[in-house]
Amino acid sequence: MKNERFEKTYSQGAVNVTEIWVDKETGVNYLFHACGSSGGLSPLLDREGMPVITPVLNK
Repeated sequence: MKNERFEKTYSQGAVNVTEIWVDKETGVNYLFHACGSSGGLSPLLDREGMPVITPVLNK
């Protein structure tokens, strides 16, 4: 398997899908939501409006 940049860390639902993806290079978390044939992706923000960052381990 190739080294992929994004990693899915959370998933719920089947028709109404909510997932959290982490960019393994920057640590930024993204919220993905899909309902049927439409969906959207946005940075996941904390209560102060700053992006949620997961610490990235150096390779």
